[in-house]
This record gives sequence, C-alpha cells and structure tokens, in this order.
Amino acid sequence: MTFQTYSRDWIERYTAQAYAMRDPMTAWGFSTEGAARWSEIDIPDPFNIMEEAAQYGLKYGVQFACGPISSRTIAAIAREDREVSDTERAEAMGIIRRLHAMSEPPETLTPAQVAALRLVAVGDRHTAAAMKLGISESALKARLTSARQRLRARTTAEAIQRAKEIRLL
Repeated sequence: MTFQTYSRDWIERYTAQAYAMRDPMTAWGFSTEGAARWSEIDIPDPFNIMEEAAQYGLKYGVQFACGPISSRTIAAIAREDREVSDTERAEAMGIIRRLHAMSEPPETLTPAQVAALRLVAVGDRHTAAAMKLGISESALKARLTSARQRLRARTTAEAIQRAKEIRLL
C-alpha cells in the first residue's frame, strides 16, 4: 500500500527515476525499525537522492520503519525550514504505528472464506460456486463479503489478489 503526500513534482521525479530501489532512507527502513532524523542516518547515497530531494523542499526529515520485515511500513516526514522536533517525531510515529496496524494483513481466513474465494478465483460464477459448496448464493456472497472486509479489499478480485499475495490462497 502506498500513500504519498510530497509535492507532485517530486513524486513524479522520484517515480520516473525509480529512486525507491536506490533511496538510502528506504534502505535504512528495510534494515532497522524505529525512527531517525535524515541527518542521523549515515548510508551512502551514490545517486544524490537526498541532495535532489532538498531541491524540492525536502531538506529536513525523519525516517520511520515499523513491523516485521514481511510486512514493513516505511514512512517519512519532511520540512523545508528546520529539523523535525521531538514532539513532531513522536506524534508522527504514533500515527504511522496506527496506520501500520490498520493495514497489517490478516494471518488467516476461515476455511469457508478460502473455499469461496478459491472457487471464484478459478472462474466459477456465484451460482455454481454456491452449488459446489452446498450453500445458498446469499451465503456465498456473505463469505465473500467477510473475506473482502478481512483483507481490506473493495472487490472480490482485489481480495483474491491480496489473499494470493499473502499466501492465504
């Protein structure tokens, strides 16, 4: 899941140059958990990404990383005018931890949810899937709805994709 609030110009530049794979702050986020000011992180930046970011107003920032490596949240906040204060840093960490908890994938689905998703994933229509499971079509839809909610997916197709990504299907 990606959520970006930096300037559109910087996001476009960052994306066009594929900086995510070279960003020293992202590398830091994958190597540790916690929070650190950019000025405290000593990781080589051969592509001068941080220098370029400063040209877009991202001069002072804090990098955050939380969660297990299999489901890591990496985030940053930045200012143009001064270092981020300890209070701002602590408030941001609280928000980031809450967002991480909200987006953490479920560890399991019920066997009924998995069965319903599997049948739809292989192309069965609701009527056929319900018949194969020996349930009503409305019961099948209820299972799909609960699976979508658990996976935080808007559609069944999105739920199937997420379930596959986190190896629940």
